[in-house]
Amino acid sequence: MPVADWEDFSFQGIGTAWDITTAQPLPPSLRAHLLDRVEKFDAVWSRFRADSRVADLARAPGRYAFPAEAAPLGELYRLLYQATGGAMTPLIGGSLERLGYGAAYSLRPAGPPLPAPPWESVLTWSGTVLTASAPVLLDIGAAGKGLLVDLLAAELEDADIDAFVIDASGDLLARAAGPVSVALEHPYNPDQAIGKIDLDGRALCASAANRRAWGDGLHHVLDGTTGEPVRTAVATWTLAGTAMLADALATALFFVPGAMLQETFDFSWLTVFSDGSAAYSAEFEGTLFS
Repeated sequence: MPVADWEDFSFQGIGTAWDITTAQPLPPSLRAHLLDRVEKFDAVWSRFRADSRVADLARAPGRYAFPAEAAPLGELYRLLYQATGGAMTPLIGGSLERLGYGAAYSLRPAGPPLPAPPWESVLTWSGTVLTASAPVLLDIGAAGKGLLVDLLAAELEDADIDAFVIDASGDLLARAAGPVSVALEHPYNPDQAIGKIDLDGRALCASAANRRAWGDGLHHVLDGTTGEPVRTAVATWTLAGTAMLADALATALFFVPGAMLQETFDFSWLTVFSDGSAAYSAEFEGTLFS
């Protein structure tokens, strides 16, 4: 999201559009470094690439070393796996492929919904080392984009760029002087907003069932215990200190109430349900248009 009088750096990465807006121009060397960081992340975590580390794990069981970001990612997924009773899981890749959302993008189900394998029966995630007793297809889409936002933010800060906004197709992180006001997109009409909120140095992430939808009622937010798309919530928003946390919790809200998640995590939230009703934490009160 461009900011008036700031410099905008736009590019494509991990299958989506990115904009990094900064108070000062980014030198070409830093731009190249950021693009290289995105490529390295994709080369490890993408389930759509045959040459990725995730693809290796899907081909054969064994012990696999992952980059440093795997440690906090695995810890967060473990907490949310437990909080949602297994509904939110990084082992959802095979379930998505079954419904047609795989590397071939057939968008046609290859059979009935496939529940994800129980984490404890097939995978040990210990820091940066993942050990699988059987081939497993990871999908970290619920937190991966937010994680990459945080990684790029760290690169900017290491380069002494301390005022910026990163926009990863709607997942936002602001490090800027003063609040950045953001419109909340209507879940059924992208040209309409249902409210607005200020980031003020934090990350805002959203998840919507209609964002990646295909076929007869199929979309990308699946319940790991059934392999079926979630039908109750239609859109969620979260504010948190990191984009990885905000991104992951935006998906977790499809499975459990925000108030329950607040017992473990420090964040603010808004959930819109399929019947048109909404639930939200105190910070989102008053942000919705009447």
